[in-house]
Amino acid sequence: MIITTAAMLLVSVLQTPLVGAPSVPVSSPLAARLGECAKNYETVLKPDKDAADWWAGAPSVIRDREGVFWMAARMRTADGARGLRGYEVRILRGNDGVDFQPVKSIRREDVPIPGFERPALLQDPATGKYKLYLCGPWKEGPWSIIKLDDADTPEEFNPATARPVISPAPKAHERDIPPEEYKDPVIIHAAGAYHCYVIGYLRRNERVYHFSSPDGEVWKPAGGSYYHAVMDLSGWHDFFVRPAAVVPVGLGWLFIYEGSSSEWHDPVYNVLTGLAFTFDLDTIHDITPEAPLFGSTTPGPNFHTWRYSTWLRVDGELWAYAEVACPNDTKEIRRFRFPVD
Repeated sequence: MIITTAAMLLVSVLQTPLVGAPSVPVSSPLAARLGECAKNYETVLKPDKDAADWWAGAPSVIRDREGVFWMAARMRTADGARGLRGYEVRILRGNDGVDFQPVKSIRREDVPIPGFERPALLQDPATGKYKLYLCGPWKEGPWSIIKLDDADTPEEFNPATARPVISPAPKAHERDIPPEEYKDPVIIHAAGAYHCYVIGYLRRNERVYHFSSPDGEVWKPAGGSYYHAVMDLSGWHDFFVRPAAVVPVGLGWLFIYEGSSSEWHDPVYNVLTGLAFTFDLDTIHDITPEAPLFGSTTPGPNFHTWRYSTWLRVDGELWAYAEVACPNDTKEIRRFRFPVD
């Protein structure tokens, strides 16, 4: 009954979602509603070099109180060790949500850190200041969630203030197996608190973990346990399952997630997107357990990737920004629009 109710809420909110990757079966009957939205998008940021394995991606997009759009994006080179190729978090500003101009560059040498992945950008609902969270290997240690000091404007973020705010817990005993690393924060303010969904790396698999905080500075596991993952490795996401975005919709929240199958080519990077729902921000009900809904309609020879999406409501529509695979094995950030009303 809960799943049926959640699915009905989803369909009422998201009437024309994207089509999945052509080579990967997609869910039904929701897939029948995908239509032309799969082909309609605007490219908002390309990689610095138009060559395979150069990426612009991992967007975190907000619209501030004055209606200005801000985006934090991870820029990635094709050079260096995989997992450490994110050389810059770029801050961009736009008035219409499509035409963005760079206003700040935070390079890995500025922190310093070996490499970046997904950032999280948000505006404090109480102070109006901006918060920026990063992730990467901290001080030659494990991947952790890192925060900069709050800033009056995103141009003023200071990388010298970076410090870890979510790090792996120490082992409770010799044979203990807590998550070894955390990365790719998805952060919202809801129900009177900050909520952070992260990838937890456990025995070379990625799962979703939930932390909460009263102020965005001090974080604890939302359920009280560092071992509690809020989504399972199962179905089409039996290799990885990861958080993407959380959007309020009526009685609860649409929980957008991503993952990959152990049967796919290079499931570490061939990551697609599915949908779930939560009434309490911790119990996640998977709406697309059999197959993903979102995949690139312009895949390359190796990847159908549609990942790292961020979603927000804009003037009666639901907008999604995602890192999407291109035919030449680059990845770019695209904006998609879905009707709500």
